[in-house]
Amino acid sequence: MAEAEDRAAIEFTDRLLDAMLPHVPFDGWSVTAVNAAARDLGVDPADARSAMPSAYDAIARHSERADRRMVDALQARGLDDLKIREKITLAVRTRLEQAEPEREAVRRAVQFLALPPGGPLAAKLLYQTVDAVWRGIGDASKDFSFYSKRAILAGVYSATLAYWLQDDSEGRAKTWEFLDRRIEDVMTIGKVRQRVDPLLKLVPSPFSALSRLRDAVNARK
Repeated sequence: MAEAEDRAAIEFTDRLLDAMLPHVPFDGWSVTAVNAAARDLGVDPADARSAMPSAYDAIARHSERADRRMVDALQARGLDDLKIREKITLAVRTRLEQAEPEREAVRRAVQFLALPPGGPLAAKLLYQTVDAVWRGIGDASKDFSFYSKRAILAGVYSATLAYWLQDDSEGRAKTWEFLDRRIEDVMTIGKVRQRVDPLLKLVPSPFSALSRLRDAVNARK
């Protein structure tokens, strides 16, 4: 019974989010957009606000759903024939291409989270996305490798997202060229790690912040 209720709640929130997205470019991630979505669905606005109580909740729901859809697409495609750099490129590109119909809503989310109160959620969602990329391509690294890969990909993904949001080229071709260059830059990570790993042993908890963030995220699952 509880499982059915949870599933119904998720389905309702997804419907509400879908109805909300067309309003976000005009009303932002706001209660106004939630109320407009409720009207479009013909549901009680109070129920809608209960399911999506704040802009932060709505943005988080949107990002987390996008992560899941990316992973689903990667698994459906199959990655055994690809090299690691090709897998990462495909994952990031898939994440952004799936968001293409919602590009203005994504832009509004980035702008909203850029304000000081949005910092913690922005960091959490970025971590979840890069973690989803690595998990989605089947990476099972641990310890330093786990954190270093996510830290480096966070930089690649953030830069590519920013480029994508201002790219007006046909088919976002310039974004994919930009992504290829960023991936090319970071594929030297293996060589870099060979040089810095001995030094890192002298430094306690080099990625303690990422470690705490991962633990906090996992604790909420």
